Amino acid sequence: MVDAERPLVPLPAAFVVAAVGGVALDASFPALGWWPLAFVAVVLALVSLVGRTVWDGVLVGAAFGAAFYFPHVSWASQFLGDDPLGWVPWVALATAETLVLAALSPLVVLAYRWLPRWRDTPTVRLVVLPVLVAGAWMTRELVLGSWPYGGFPWGRLGMSQSESPIGPVASWLGVSGLGFLMVVLCAGVIEVVRWEARGHAPLGTDGSTRPRFDGVLPRTIPLGLLAVVMLFVPQFPTADAGTIRVGAVQGNGPAAYADERAALEVLESQLAASTPLESAQVDVVLWPEGGVDSDPVAEPDAARILDAAAASYGAPVLVNAASAVGDLFYNTSFLWTDNGAEATHAKRHPVPFGEYVPNRDVYGAIVPGLVGLLQREYSPGEDSPVFDLGQAKVGLAICFDVAFDDVIQEGVDDGAQVFMFQTNNADFRGTDENLQQVAIARMRAIETGRSVVNVSTTGTSQIFAPDGSTVETLASDESGLMVEEIELRDGLTAGVVLSPWMQGTLLWGTVLSLAVLAVRVPRSMNRPRGNAGPAGEAVPAVYPV
Repeated sequence: MVDAERPLVPLPAAFVVAAVGGVALDASFPALGWWPLAFVAVVLALVSLVGRTVWDGVLVGAAFGAAFYFPHVSWASQFLGDDPLGWVPWVALATAETLVLAALSPLVVLAYRWLPRWRDTPTVRLVVLPVLVAGAWMTRELVLGSWPYGGFPWGRLGMSQSESPIGPVASWLGVSGLGFLMVVLCAGVIEVVRWEARGHAPLGTDGSTRPRFDGVLPRTIPLGLLAVVMLFVPQFPTADAGTIRVGAVQGNGPAAYADERAALEVLESQLAASTPLESAQVDVVLWPEGGVDSDPVAEPDAARILDAAAASYGAPVLVNAASAVGDLFYNTSFLWTDNGAEATHAKRHPVPFGEYVPNRDVYGAIVPGLVGLLQREYSPGEDSPVFDLGQAKVGLAICFDVAFDDVIQEGVDDGAQVFMFQTNNADFRGTDENLQQVAIARMRAIETGRSVVNVSTTGTSQIFAPDGSTVETLASDESGLMVEEIELRDGLTAGVVLSPWMQGTLLWGTVLSLAVLAVRVPRSMNRPRGNAGPAGEAVPAVYPV
């Protein structure tokens, strides 16, 4: 018989199991993209946390977080180019994410500890406990995506499934809902195995026993049904709203933060790659983030070039540049016509320590050399992430904004019929960053039921159909052009509608459930507890606090 409260692996082994889980989770994302490993990662992470103390849970969570985040965001070491301090952004980002994940890992530990002590029945063990554990996992993920400094929603579990057969689940429940079901499935499998290994286990101190299920099959039916539904659920439908012809340009200029370049050199590279559009008929031209390397509102030469470009293409150009409004600077997208800018949208979530330095005086005193290198100070925008072209409404997300649910949600709410994402991956050439971002863009197509045009300064750039399938792609580090008739869609997917409610329920439902359990579980059962030995001697406590 297996003690239901005993750790599944000794503490030294738990660190190894957790670390292997973190590596497996990283491998489930591009560039490797072995999406089934996400399930392996969750199982290993949970196995390492079962039966742990709170502090051991923090340490084991740190092992999982470090093994995942350090390789997953290793691309951050390229941000400062060849500067000797180039490793600092990578280590700082990975360490911060690891520490937050570790601090929240006891939520999973307490779910495993408290719920069975309150009620230890087959239904609680095999249904309620996996749901609570999954809620604790997603609570940790939601906090990481929103705090500190606005959070960093990168490496979310559901985003690993953009090319898997369960990706369409996101169109019903959102990305967080998909991740939640993945953890429910993994935690459920663990509980089935644990329950089977226990046999006739004591129910409590009164010596009563619980009956064992007859065979494994009854316990696995709910999990099997969940797996089948996740595998075969169709994408939530959206309504056909016609098409729009798009010219998407990848100029491949010297657009990295540390690149040396002449004035307007990046703009010239976009113009060169766009030349075929002068004889093509398109409804809109899309250039990447940073495609204009000067403020076109403040620089007459840049404005004249853009006016002439829009006139030669016979279509407005969606461009992006750093732009000043008074004393504030914004990462701004413009809808530019031959009469100038008709609409603007500023990036909603500037990247801390990349596009601005929070608490600059504090960090400047700690690492003055590094902070001195980061001169960007962008402010967050407040305008709608949707441009109305007349024949279509285009939803926008600038670079890392694609990872933030609120930007995508607002775009759909404001009537976006297609999404066009502008990014600049030149700072991270030769790393997995661009491919990880591509996976997010693909999942946004699936989640919203909209076509997505994802264009990068240096590549890779793609066009995705509303079901996430690839329409066209451009290779990295090459200039190129995609001209395609893009589907427009109306209507909201269930995933878009339910996602905010799902996230709120997961977060507050988990916190409230654990708070209630903390009160309802008898005080004596919350303290370290041991089992009586044959002669009445105490057996060491399973859960020292």
